[in-house]
Amino acid sequence: MFPVVVGLNYRTAPVEIREKLNIHHSQIVSSLKELSIYPEMKGVVLLSTCNRMEVYAVTTDVELGTRFLQDYFVRKFQDESHSIHRYLYTHTLYPAVSHLFRVVSGLDSMVLGESQILGQVAKAYELSSKAGVNNKIIHVMFQKALAVGKRVRTETCIDRYSTSISYTAVELAGQYIPSFKDKKILVLGAGEMSGLTMKHLVARGAATLMISNRSLEKAREFAAGCGGEAVSLLELESCLEEADLVFSATASKGFIITADSLRKAMRKRPHRPMLLIDIAVPRDIDPGVRDIEGVTLYDIDDLRSVVDHHQSARESAAQDAEIIIEEEMALFKKWHNSLFVLPTILALQQRGEEIKNAQLDQAMAKLGEISPKQEKVIRSLASSIINKFLHVPITTLKKVSDTPQGHLYTEILQNSFRLDVNEDLISVDIRENSNGAPPVNLIWRKQNEDDSNWYQRE
Repeated sequence: MFPVVVGLNYRTAPVEIREKLNIHHSQIVSSLKELSIYPEMKGVVLLSTCNRMEVYAVTTDVELGTRFLQDYFVRKFQDESHSIHRYLYTHTLYPAVSHLFRVVSGLDSMVLGESQILGQVAKAYELSSKAGVNNKIIHVMFQKALAVGKRVRTETCIDRYSTSISYTAVELAGQYIPSFKDKKILVLGAGEMSGLTMKHLVARGAATLMISNRSLEKAREFAAGCGGEAVSLLELESCLEEADLVFSATASKGFIITADSLRKAMRKRPHRPMLLIDIAVPRDIDPGVRDIEGVTLYDIDDLRSVVDHHQSARESAAQDAEIIIEEEMALFKKWHNSLFVLPTILALQQRGEEIKNAQLDQAMAKLGEISPKQEKVIRSLASSIINKFLHVPITTLKKVSDTPQGHLYTEILQNSFRLDVNEDLISVDIRENSNGAPPVNLIWRKQNEDDSNWYQRE
């Protein structure tokens, strides 16, 4: 079984493309069920955030599996021309796992080292587990990734500084409005991103905050935490007449602020400019508002232009993080290769025994009466022939097990000898030596689905 990932992110696709593929959290489970119906798909995790949409899977056929996932994006995008393909990237086998490790470590984020992605990946894996659409390799792959993400943050301090989309949005606003103290600020939404935005605003001295959400009760909870005022979305027009600065981060599927509604509000506040920052995907604010006099709008893709005063420190930490990922990838490869190599060796030896015993039975029946010594010589000869015949393929398989050709050679042997390989017979127990080297102790036994914490360090 082979790991693959197909997806797009802020680097490969603009927000107007990403928002068409964004999946609301309430639809994740049904989407996972849809993805898991394909026979070659043995495990699936769907990661949908404001900056990326990715499907991680384990498949028995890399080519068919990746084609199925790519076709899923075409169907999701309702793209008869297949133009969505130019925005997609595909990683297979170990590059897919390495990509996941980099994502969860914040190395593939718009804001280098941002911390929210760790929780987002954990949630995606949790939903996959609840939906019952993952398997042993998915379990290990994601538990390993989450452990890597935590290790990177602990050992490199890459998230020592405030690193999030919300923080960057407030930084962007600060480039246009030096002081928030005398400004009226409207925050749309009462989710995690809105909460972080309010936290950073208050830290920058914001005094007048209006919080609006579909659930007024939720808005009141948030307002109480920052000394703000909760307002209903029904009062949005009057709030726009007052606000100098608007942050929006709701989970709405359509525009909360339209060009027409904002145009009406601006007529009632002549000579007062308004700055709007939309960090939602799908977007909350109609991009057409940019044509309105006095209005400045930035969406989530514009955050890349924000000057990051701690960028050099994060880049240095990212180099250390890459070394950690290389170390952890080596451990994962040993475990994953063991799923293929050792059960294949065992199956090959068993097949040799079956052939030897079958041929010996036929030979003994034809020979008739022979002495025990003669029978011992014949059986010893048969064992020697089988062992010598299998010696080269087994030793070659061991040599190539940690190379990119390992899976291919294993598959050739399995098909050539028609082996019935039980991949659940092997688990890997990893411990560190005093010198830091990670030796691998292979333990032959029945592997349970829950027995996937092999990578945890003691």
